[in-house]
Amino acid sequence: MKKIALVYTLILALVCSFEAAAQKDPKAKVILDAMSQKFQKMNGFTANFSFTFQDASGTGDRQTGEIAVKGEQYRLKIPDQEIYNDGKTVWTYIQSDNYKEVTINDAGQMEGELTPSNIYRLYEKDYSYKLIGEKQFQGKTAQIIELFAEKSNAPFEQVKLMIDKNSSNLLGWEMFDGQGGVFSYTFNNLKVDANLPSSYFVFDTKQYPGIEVIDLR
Repeated sequence: MKKIALVYTLILALVCSFEAAAQKDPKAKVILDAMSQKFQKMNGFTANFSFTFQDASGTGDRQTGEIAVKGEQYRLKIPDQEIYNDGKTVWTYIQSDNYKEVTINDAGQMEGELTPSNIYRLYEKDYSYKLIGEKQFQGKTAQIIELFAEKSNAPFEQVKLMIDKNSSNLLGWEMFDGQGGVFSYTFNNLKVDANLPSSYFVFDTKQYPGIEVIDLR
């Protein structure tokens, strides 16, 4: 009986080991590491992007914007809203015809959220990943990698990355919230080594007289 139990235990261990290994596809990791390392070596980049959201009913919305990223810093511009992050502080600036306000948070308060700067390292923690194939994307051959959340409280249960096979640049990504919602981002006119000064990622309230400041730090 003990021998049977021992054999069963060994088989179970082997199966569990195989499943654990399968969660971290080594082919996908090579591609992800190359993407991440290239991003970390960049002196920043700028791009235009398109963003679409589609809910479970099929209702969708599309916006375009501009983005600049340098290390942990980023600046994001979409209609009526801009987000500045200098790595320590996050400013969310909203404007309309008759109203302007900026909300200020510590960057640490944004931990756990998916941002333009941490998308390149998302796979390193709390996600398994798998290379699912290649397809033509923006006229380039893109390698498609799916990431799956290992924790139930992750902001997105699944993320799909489109990575340029030749340059290792991230061309776009899709995020699935587990409730039928899909968020899609696509980069256009990507320019690497933009060499942006740190001041580019700081929102200066002095430049906006009369603006309402909501400081949540």
